[in-house]
Amino acid sequence: MTDLASAPVHEPALTADGDHADGVDPIRRRVVEWSDPSVISAAAAAGLSGIELLGRIADGTLPPAPVANLIGMDIESLQVGHVVFGLTVGEHQYNPIGSVHGGVISTALDSALGCAIPSTLAPGQGYTTLELKVNFDRALTTRVERVRAEAEVVTVGRRVATANARLTGPDGTLYAHASTTCLVFDTTGSPS
Repeated sequence: MTDLASAPVHEPALTADGDHADGVDPIRRRVVEWSDPSVISAAAAAGLSGIELLGRIADGTLPPAPVANLIGMDIESLQVGHVVFGLTVGEHQYNPIGSVHGGVISTALDSALGCAIPSTLAPGQGYTTLELKVNFDRALTTRVERVRAEAEVVTVGRRVATANARLTGPDGTLYAHASTTCLVFDTTGSPS
C-alpha cells in the first residue's frame, strides 16, 4: 500500500499556453481542518434546546461537525422546524463518472433534516435517525457553485418526528429530495 503523505506527486510540464504537455492533469490537494467533535457533546448541549445549540454552531460559538468542514457545508439559516444548509460544490466531491457523489448529496440532505428535527426539541430531548430516503433528480457538477439543502419538519410527536428536504441550485433547479423519520427520546435519564 502506498503512503499517500509521502507519495510523489506528478507535476506535468506546461506548454506556453498553459496546457499540460504530457496530457496528465496535476494532482489536486484539499486541506481540511476541524475541531474535536467532543466539544459538541452532551456537556456543551446540557441545558440547551435544540435551536439554541444549533444557533451556537451557526454563529461560530461552537464549531461545526467535522463532516461539515470535510465536504464544504454550513448552516445558512435556522428557524424552529426549518433549517437550510449551503454546500459549496467541488471536484473533491466527485464520483468516478464526473458528478457529485450520491453520498455527499445524501449527507447534505441528512444534515439539514437532522438539524430541522432537533431545532424543535426542548432541553433534555435527543433524537436519532431511524430512516433516510433520498431521491436523486439530476446530476450535480461544478457547473453549479453552491446548492441549498432546505429541510422542514412535518411532525414532531412524543416519540417520532418526520421531516422533508430539497437540494436546489441558485436558480431553483431540484437536484435531490429526501425524507426522514427520527426517534425522539429523553436524555435526562428519567423513565418516559
